[in-house]
Amino acid sequence: MVEGDCQIQMGRFVSFLQELSCFVTRCYEVVVNVVHQLAVLYTSNKNAPKIIETSGVHFQAMYEHLGELLTVLITLDEIIDNHATLKDHWTMYKRLLKSVHHNPSKFGIQEDKLKPFEKLLLKLECQLLEGMIFQACIEQQFDSLNGGVSVSKNSTFAEEFAHTLRAAFANVEAKLGEPSEIDQRDKYVGICGLFVLHFQIFRTVDKKFYKSLLDVCKKVPAITLTANIIWFADNFLIQKIPAAAKLVDKKSIHSVKTQRENFLQQRAQSLTKDMQSYYVFVSSWMTKMESILSKEQRMTKFSEDLSNRCNVFIQGFLYAYSLSTIVKTTMNLYMSMQKPMTKTSVKALCRLVELLKAIEHMFYRRSMVVADSVTHITQHLQYQALHSISVAKKRVISDKKYSEQRLDVLSALVLAENTLNGPSTKQRRLIVSLALSVGTQMKTFKDEELIPLQLVLKKLDLISELTERVRAQCDCCFLYWHRAVFPIYLDDVYENAVDSARLHYMFSALRDCVPAMMHARHLESYEVLLECYDKEIMEVLNEHLLDKLCKEIEKDLRLSVHTHLKLDDRNPFRVGMKDLAHFFFLNPIRFFNRFIDIKAYVTHYLDKTFYNLTTVALHDWATYSEMRNLATQRYGLSMTEAHLPSQTLEQGLDVLEIMRNIHVFVSRYLYNLNNQIFIERTSNNKHLNTINIRHIANSIRTHGTGIMNTTVNFTYQFLRKKFYIFSQFMYDEHIKSRLIKDIRFFREVKDQNDHKYPFERADKFNRGIRKLGITPDGQSYLDQFRQLISQIGNAMGYVRMIRSGGLHCCSSAIRFVPDLEDIVNFEELVKEEGLSEETQKAARQLDSVLSDLTRNFAEGTEYFKMLVDVFAPEFRSPKNMHLRNFYIIVPPLTVNFVEHSISCKEKLNKKNKSGAAFTDDGFAMGVAYILKLLDQYQEFDSLHWFQSVREKYVKEIRAVAKQQNVQSTNQDEKLLQTMNLTHKRLEVCLQEFELLYFSLSSARIFFRADKTAAEESQEKKEKEEESGKPSNGDLSNSTPAEPVVK
Repeated sequence: MVEGDCQIQMGRFVSFLQELSCFVTRCYEVVVNVVHQLAVLYTSNKNAPKIIETSGVHFQAMYEHLGELLTVLITLDEIIDNHATLKDHWTMYKRLLKSVHHNPSKFGIQEDKLKPFEKLLLKLECQLLEGMIFQACIEQQFDSLNGGVSVSKNSTFAEEFAHTLRAAFANVEAKLGEPSEIDQRDKYVGICGLFVLHFQIFRTVDKKFYKSLLDVCKKVPAITLTANIIWFADNFLIQKIPAAAKLVDKKSIHSVKTQRENFLQQRAQSLTKDMQSYYVFVSSWMTKMESILSKEQRMTKFSEDLSNRCNVFIQGFLYAYSLSTIVKTTMNLYMSMQKPMTKTSVKALCRLVELLKAIEHMFYRRSMVVADSVTHITQHLQYQALHSISVAKKRVISDKKYSEQRLDVLSALVLAENTLNGPSTKQRRLIVSLALSVGTQMKTFKDEELIPLQLVLKKLDLISELTERVRAQCDCCFLYWHRAVFPIYLDDVYENAVDSARLHYMFSALRDCVPAMMHARHLESYEVLLECYDKEIMEVLNEHLLDKLCKEIEKDLRLSVHTHLKLDDRNPFRVGMKDLAHFFFLNPIRFFNRFIDIKAYVTHYLDKTFYNLTTVALHDWATYSEMRNLATQRYGLSMTEAHLPSQTLEQGLDVLEIMRNIHVFVSRYLYNLNNQIFIERTSNNKHLNTINIRHIANSIRTHGTGIMNTTVNFTYQFLRKKFYIFSQFMYDEHIKSRLIKDIRFFREVKDQNDHKYPFERADKFNRGIRKLGITPDGQSYLDQFRQLISQIGNAMGYVRMIRSGGLHCCSSAIRFVPDLEDIVNFEELVKEEGLSEETQKAARQLDSVLSDLTRNFAEGTEYFKMLVDVFAPEFRSPKNMHLRNFYIIVPPLTVNFVEHSISCKEKLNKKNKSGAAFTDDGFAMGVAYILKLLDQYQEFDSLHWFQSVREKYVKEIRAVAKQQNVQSTNQDEKLLQTMNLTHKRLEVCLQEFELLYFSLSSARIFFRADKTAAEESQEKKEKEEESGKPSNGDLSNSTPAEPVVK
């Protein structure tokens, strides 16, 4: 608490203390008035005028009510005595006033108002805060000073007072601690108060009666006055009548204290047993109540049915009283004696609280029928009472000797009769009770008539106030001071999920604390206190139940989904099983102005967790989807779909990643034309990553088909940069001069060589270029040029894969459309049915999605054609004539490629696999693409290069085979071995050239190698003339092609 807060709170509280002071003063006046009234009625003064004959009249009700008033004063004393904080804050407040006194102007207070205020505070302190409220009441001057009413000298009144006390005590003692106890404890407190009042007025002590009062403490060691305020009768009696305490031996006083501790121990041991007994009692009572109230009332046995209902109602109230007494006494005794409770005791007490609320809910649930029955039952009881009184009345009338006393009796009986003929209000019942106090004298009733009448009136009292009494007994506001039990209770509920429905009862009990808090006066608004209470309870609930439940459910779902992994033993027969699903069948629990829906709380937690974790690792979406389905299936939770772009576990490299780093990708990955996959060139791990159509399709599904055009656009940007390097290489004087020389040479010798480019010339070019210089890692310029072409080919391979992935994605999306030829128009159907605007909008959206899918599936963009059209004009323009020499460099490039390919494949069998590879179709793809851009397929084919290669190798293989045959006859093994190796090497080289030829032929198909540029433009013109539309061969989302070389 912030410094100064306690003084401010005390300042707000003073007005309440003022009101309390007025109430206490009024109580004092009432006590004096009642004592005077009774003293005048029972006067020992013979000369005083007699109001009525009181020799056999005992106004029991009068003393009971006086006892109740004294109980209120005792309770106030106990509350203030137990409130240490109030006293501390009061002291601080007084200190503050002193400082105000020294400097009133600083606090903006007029000095003349300060004095009366200080006097008021002093009065309040003396009257209320010193524990003297009750004492001041009994120490009043009861004898009138000016010769009016004399009380202390009135022996008749003293005797009457003592007699009534003993009679009341006899009634109370018989019932204390019995199952039929109703309000005897409260009456016992009143009797103790009256006994002290009697001693204070008349200064006499009935030692035997005093001892009897003390003996009750052995049976009832403590009484709860209100909430957490507990009262010990022995302390009270010894403190208030010290003179009488001396007459009783110390042993018996000490034994009372020992008995109290023993009582607590016994109670702790028997709590679980008591709880089980009451569980059975209350359950059977509820069943009985349901069955009785559900039955139709039989007109023939109406009175019997009413008696049964009356007994069941009273039985329910008695159970509530017993439960309330056990719980309050035990909890408050533990608190008062500062002894720790065991967990078992706490659980048992919480169960009893639940039973208490169950009784209240039973009455509440059937309140309509109960209210209806109560009216009939009161009428029935009034009838029984009237019948008994009319019998007695006849007996009085039959006796003709009318004395004054007899007339009093008759008048009292007539008054009782008249009062009973009407609604059973509190005032009427009180009048009947007082009237019968007069009407039962002179033996008007026989003993066997009087006891049933008293019983009927007791029942009438109970039934008339049934709802209020049940509410009072089932009120659990005392739990506010015992909030420490709530966490233990929640742990128990969590462990025993089967009984989870009992949470409703506990929260109902916790709600009982609220009305009392709404009377708080020390705070600016009681809302502050309610907010703190609400926050505290919710924090405990979250920590001890909801969060634990969330974590356990999540853990269970995770373990169930990952059963394929080696986990701890989950066999329920060995490790046990907790079925937490019971929590999700609970109705929302009402608390304050909200409903606590456990199911919704856990669902929200799982939704949030799954969503957040899916965003972190999108490839886990399938796992979380499975967990969602399992949560629905196992726990009945209505989970929300995450609606995140779903990835799969076999996502591979993401399209976006490749797109952003395409220059890295084409250099690190190798393309395989036939299987349409990319394989990583080298890796630090034990495995190589691959990328195939399925990966690309999954990626497109994640990001949407729009990414395809963007990817191709990125590829276009990448190719522009690569073609610039390509152009520079071709423009290099060393290269250009050699190529021109080669072209001239071929033209000269082609007729002699059967139009075939000689292998030796290509091989010579490949070797000769090394003279121009090599890189530190041993690569010639031709090696680097080959790599450049491979990278261009890889980029084209990637574009091809993007297109295939897009089609794959479209086909998997469209597989749910039954007939692609006949797709219905949903918007029209919805309009025909006259559905809402939102539905029409949704239908329109669906139609557009379906049309997009079918169009994409049917067409698929021809990206290769676009990439050819965008670069071809520049490649074929006269200013880039140096590029026209490209076809003649292809033979040396193929020779270089085959050498490289053979060395890569040989490394596969070696221990050090650095640089090993088994495919690199990017080269074939690149050569095919560039030949298309330059429109040089015919020029390249005119070289008949692959035929030349084949002839060269076949010729060499035959020569080696011939030599082998010669050597085999000579049987020179070493030479034969060398021959075999040479033969094998030649076959491998031939096979590699064949493979390259097949790859190149396949790659040429993509670029329509059968047609020259002229033929294609002619075809284009014809198509345009047919359709009447100009065509646009530009890339979507891309800038127009700029000249490659400026």
